Amino acid sequence: MSKIVELLGDKADYYLNHESKTISKSNIHLPGSDFIDRIFAQTNRNPQVLRSLAQLYGTGRLANTGYMSILPVDQGIEHSAGASFAPNPAFFDPENIVKLAIEGGCNAVASTYGVLASMSRKYAHKIPFIVKINHNEFLSYPNKFDQIMFGSVDEAYNLGAVAVGATIYFGSDESGRQIQEVAAAFERAHELGMATILWCYLRNNAFKVDGVDYHTAADLTGQANHLGVTIQADIIKQKLPTNNGGYNATKHGKTHPKVYSELTTDHPIDLTRYQVANCYMGRQGLINSGGESKGASDLAEAVTTAVINKRAGGQGLISGRKAFQKPMNEGIQLLNTIQDVYLDNSITIA
Repeated sequence: MSKIVELLGDKADYYLNHESKTISKSNIHLPGSDFIDRIFAQTNRNPQVLRSLAQLYGTGRLANTGYMSILPVDQGIEHSAGASFAPNPAFFDPENIVKLAIEGGCNAVASTYGVLASMSRKYAHKIPFIVKINHNEFLSYPNKFDQIMFGSVDEAYNLGAVAVGATIYFGSDESGRQIQEVAAAFERAHELGMATILWCYLRNNAFKVDGVDYHTAADLTGQANHLGVTIQADIIKQKLPTNNGGYNATKHGKTHPKVYSELTTDHPIDLTRYQVANCYMGRQGLINSGGESKGASDLAEAVTTAVINKRAGGQGLISGRKAFQKPMNEGIQLLNTIQDVYLDNSITIA
C-alpha cells in the first residue's frame, strides 16, 4: 500500500478514500472467487465456456480472486508493427510477448492469429490464449476506420485459444455490420466452448464537439458497454472515462437528466461506476485499458487506472504498451504493480 500511495502522490486521498454516492455498491455484482458460480453458472453458457472462464479467472497472480490482468499485444496491426515495437524490438518476436505475459503473472495473453499460432504448441497449455479476431488494418491509403475479420473462430479454437476478442467501433458508419459479424462470431465461440471479450470503442468524428472529445465520455462508453453485453460478451474492455455529457453535446440518441444528476459525478470512480452499471451491474466484468506508453509516468498512470477500476466495481486491467514498450524486467514490474492493487484487500469498492 505504501508504494501505491506513493505512486498516487497528492491524489492518493482523492482516489483511495472517495465514497461513491451515485449507484450503490450494494447493487453491483462484485468480483470474487465465486464469480463464475455466482454469475455465469445461471446463464446459457455451456459447461465448456464455464471451464474456459475458469481458466481465465484461475491463472496468474490474480488467480481465483475474480480479478483479471491481461497482456494485449495486438497493436502491431492498427498502430503498425514499427510504431508498436520500435521502442523494444524484441517484441517483434511473438515468443517474447507470451513470455512477458507468463513472467508478468497475467491471467492471459491477447494477440493476433499470427502471434498466437506461431507459439501455439509451446505455450497454449501454459497460459490462456485470447485471439483477437478482427482489426483495423490501417495501411490502406487514405486511412479508413473499420474493423475487419482476420480469420475464423474455428481457427482460434484449433490453435488452443481459451477465448476470442473483438473490437466494434460503435457509432461508426460500419458499426451495424461489425455488430452482426461479432455477434455471429461470439455465438460460434460459445458453441465451441470459448469465452468472449469485446473491445467496446467509439469512433465518429461527430463525437468531437467544440474542441471537446467525447469518445471517452461516460454516457457514450456506458451505452457501448451495454450494446456489448447485449451480444453476449463475457468481459467488456473499455477505455477509462475522461468526461461525460456526450449525448447532450452531440444531441443525438437518447439519455436522461438523472444520468448526470444522480447516477454520475465528475469523479473518475463514479464515471467508471456508470460503465460498470451498463455491464448488467457488473454481471459481465469491466476491464479498462491501460492506454499508451508515455515513459516515466507509466507506472503512476497504471496504478491510478487500476485503483479507479477496482473501486468502481470493475474486474481488472488490460495493459499492453505500457508493459511491452520497455525492457522486459520493467514491463514485469509494471504488470505486477497493477496486480498488487487488486491483491490489496485494503483497497475496497467505493
